[in-house]
Amino acid sequence: MDGSLIVSNILNPPVLFFFLGMTAVFVKSDLEIPAPVPKLLSLYLLFAIGFKGGVELIKSGITQEVVLTLFAAMLMACFVPIYTFFILKLKLDTYDAAAIAATYGSISAVTFITASAFLSELGIAFDGYMVAALALMESPAIIVGLILVNIFTVEQGKPRDFVWSEVLQEAFLNSSVFLLVGSLVIGFLTGEHGWKVLEPFTQGMFYGVLTFFLLDMGLVAARRIKDLQKTGFFLISFAILIPILNAGIGLLIARFISMPKGDALLFAVLCASASYIAVPAAMRMTVPEANPSLYVSTALAVTFPFNIIVGIPLYLYGINLLWR
Repeated sequence: MDGSLIVSNILNPPVLFFFLGMTAVFVKSDLEIPAPVPKLLSLYLLFAIGFKGGVELIKSGITQEVVLTLFAAMLMACFVPIYTFFILKLKLDTYDAAAIAATYGSISAVTFITASAFLSELGIAFDGYMVAALALMESPAIIVGLILVNIFTVEQGKPRDFVWSEVLQEAFLNSSVFLLVGSLVIGFLTGEHGWKVLEPFTQGMFYGVLTFFLLDMGLVAARRIKDLQKTGFFLISFAILIPILNAGIGLLIARFISMPKGDALLFAVLCASASYIAVPAAMRMTVPEANPSLYVSTALAVTFPFNIIVGIPLYLYGINLLWR
């Protein structure tokens, strides 16, 4: 692989500030981001990327390419938690296996946004409707994970029971999904006029907010590393190898349906990423038996740093080979 891709990615300010956050924890600095601020930053990023995606979607229209891409996104969001569940069941109980499988079947919006910034830095075009794929992949993995728990867990001689209305509400109406989809719809309805009105806010501030948010993510990820002692070699290997495998499957699908390079990278990143916000919140509510230190630390302390440092340029290298 061309090492210049990794260097180019690492030398992006957002990624460097992620390292700065991790370093602050390792050297025991008292650097800390007050609790409400990261939540505000994440909501801003979801709003900005969703709004821009809606504007781009109305430009491109609902074409066959868009429909195929969104269908592929839904397919991967359902397929990944199923096959990873059976891998995880080799070492873990049903609750932990389902929770981790759902985590890796869902997506990380911040990884997607970081990949978008990487493409912009390299001057590689990508379509805004990929945000719709992002929105569609957030929730299905939660549903599939809970179905797996329901099928493979028996309590007092009968399948485990869920209040499905609460499950569906958490899956489709949690704050991140609701804001992302809502912003996408508003961007679609207001189009170019809406973009011109909000451009100073949605575009001018975007990279600064992303950089500051990744500083906080570096702090959080470094603090989670100690939890990896509880996961053992199996889960650490899983948290690195499964994203590569999922990205590879995503790239083959992208090549088959002839996605442009920029879209293919974003699709691969969506397939390779793992949720550390929406799915953990849902799992804590619906599967309290699962150990949060397992599914949060693997996604946040291993997969997230791996993707933003090595994974994104690695997947682009694979695209350059396949699309040659």
